[in-house]
Amino acid sequence: MRYSALSIFLNGLRGNKGWAPAWRDPTPKPHYDVVIVGGGGHGLATAYYLAKEFGVTNVAVLEKGYLGSGNIGRNTTIIRSNYLLPGNNPFYELSMKLWEGLEQDFNFNAMVSQRGVLNLFHSDAQRDAYTRRGNAMRLHGVDAELLDRQAVRKKLPFLDFDNARFPIMGGLFQPRGGTVRHDAVAWGYARGADQRGVDIITQCEVTGIRSENGQITGVETSKGFIGCGKLALAAAGNSTVVADMAGLRLPIESHVLQAFVSEGLKPFIDTVVTFGAGHFYASQSDKGGLVFGGDIDGYNSYAQRGNLASVEHVAEAGLALIPSLSRVRYLRSWGGVMDMSMDGSPIIDRTHIDNLYLNTGWCYGGFKATPASGFCYAHLIARNAPHQTARAFRLDRFARGYPIDEKGVGAQPNLH
Repeated sequence: MRYSALSIFLNGLRGNKGWAPAWRDPTPKPHYDVVIVGGGGHGLATAYYLAKEFGVTNVAVLEKGYLGSGNIGRNTTIIRSNYLLPGNNPFYELSMKLWEGLEQDFNFNAMVSQRGVLNLFHSDAQRDAYTRRGNAMRLHGVDAELLDRQAVRKKLPFLDFDNARFPIMGGLFQPRGGTVRHDAVAWGYARGADQRGVDIITQCEVTGIRSENGQITGVETSKGFIGCGKLALAAAGNSTVVADMAGLRLPIESHVLQAFVSEGLKPFIDTVVTFGAGHFYASQSDKGGLVFGGDIDGYNSYAQRGNLASVEHVAEAGLALIPSLSRVRYLRSWGGVMDMSMDGSPIIDRTHIDNLYLNTGWCYGGFKATPASGFCYAHLIARNAPHQTARAFRLDRFARGYPIDEKGVGAQPNLH
């Protein structure tokens, strides 16, 4: 069934009893050409583009929980392509372009809202760094505007300009950035992949990986053995656990990242704003809640929950930027297990095992990269060659001495 205004109207007349399930609940087949471990945004997008762009439809996506139970449903929904380095800039701009046509592409309302992303700066050095980043963006054809203090004050008058501990001097603005409804992204990709013959198998945990003569032959799961010609890992914070089943040790640490939403408020913030003197970012959802987050919790964990110290840390940063938040109540919080790479940039590559592929290391940037990650990963799997915009994301860059250190803080995952 294709969704449209007419289908909504006609089903409304019938009491909404004519809707079909968005995707099937299939029984696993004994063998697939490609098995994707991880039914989050990256895994589902990979399956969708494998089927749509490369004609590979004998594909299974294995998810140990329900769709949307992982990081795809546990983020702050921000999308942007305001990157500095050549390895990152073209890739995230590809993702932005895919976001802009995504809803028409997979016929699902993902609530793409290009309301803009504003990164504030608070010192001369930070202004110079943002000027450099903005120029790099514009040289690559990416939109960027450097705003002075008065322009920021006109756009966001509720920020603390008069008594701030860290005075606001201006900001780097990307008008095409914004937010997208995170769970709708998972549902849209799942529906699109399913319509093209992909089997999406939920409540199916991978417990082991079989190999013979240096080749992966399949995976042991809670629903039995499933054979495959190619195995693609897209397990986010659990990537190290799954890769270990194949004897592969990854340069990845898993950390919890908490996100929060406040009680519903009248329209307050009409863009995405980030604090340059502390790690805090916020936007306002269509339901009125402020969606915000900050730093990872700073210790290794596979738990989808965080600690109170990080809650306090995020609240302090938020109040330093927006004092009026002191009167706003937290409604709920959640945690995602982040796959933090050594340089803060992702890995999309083949491994030393010919038919084993890897997609991990997304740190804070996983959600906004979902479309480009899926497209480039599908290209790699289908053609055994990296997509031109993802060539820098090789696994061996750490051994070769070619890190992609966007923030310039060195090989320490908790600082990215």
